[in-house]
Amino acid sequence: MGAQDTTDIKLTAVSVHGARLGFGQRKLWDGLELDIAPGEFLAVLGANGSGKTSFLKVLLGLLPLDSGTVTIGGELARRGHRAIGYVPQQRHFTEDTPLRARDLVGLGIDGHKWGIRLRGRAHRKRVDELLGEVGAGSYAKIPVGMLSGGEQQRLRIAQALASDPKVLLCDEPLLSLDLNHQKAVSALVGKQAKEHGTAVVFVTHEINPILEHVDRVLYLAGGRFTIGTPEQVMTTEVLSALYGTRVEVLHSNGRIVVVGMPEAVMDGHLEGTPGSEEGHAA
Repeated sequence: MGAQDTTDIKLTAVSVHGARLGFGQRKLWDGLELDIAPGEFLAVLGANGSGKTSFLKVLLGLLPLDSGTVTIGGELARRGHRAIGYVPQQRHFTEDTPLRARDLVGLGIDGHKWGIRLRGRAHRKRVDELLGEVGAGSYAKIPVGMLSGGEQQRLRIAQALASDPKVLLCDEPLLSLDLNHQKAVSALVGKQAKEHGTAVVFVTHEINPILEHVDRVLYLAGGRFTIGTPEQVMTTEVLSALYGTRVEVLHSNGRIVVVGMPEAVMDGHLEGTPGSEEGHAA
């Protein structure tokens, strides 16, 4: 386990080499080698506490590695890297939030700038383009607190795409969404990868809504990892080896069902109950 497939990727959007990360005596991963190509959709899976959110924090430059390197577009990962777009976990805005949908998206265009922001015709045009890309034009002037969770998440994706990022990081963006909105949001992210060449790193506890878009999987478990296509990783043999106990992986009607997970890792895993991951590492 822990070996990347040997596909020759000449162009990389994200490169992780010799990476080790742990907290005290607890190892999340060691010797992680991973190159993500432009336009590739990588799903990051694993139980709560396995290191999924920490992996995103490393890419965002918010969490240093114990050893190894991470580069984004050939540059060392750092805070505020303009090549990165970020979609956070779903958190509902309160109904009295004094912000319209188009204002939220506009923050993605100039939110990094200090001082007076001149929002002229070019700014409005770009906001309209982004709203159109995610199918949110019909509620552009509605306060965000009045929108559904799925509508709010569309806006967060538009905001993340405002800088035309080379890498899009998504942290459990499907939480609290119904099945239809899960599929819609997944399709938007998949479209961005395939049509715009954006490398996607998609942290999730449930692979089924994104399965048709996924190129490879990084699966983290108990300080170990494996990387490969969904067909290579999501098998009884691979997951049983990762967890050190018998885990059954069933494929039924285009869905993947995992049964027999150890009790210690059931919460938040794939078909389980979503939960907050790695609070100790926040």
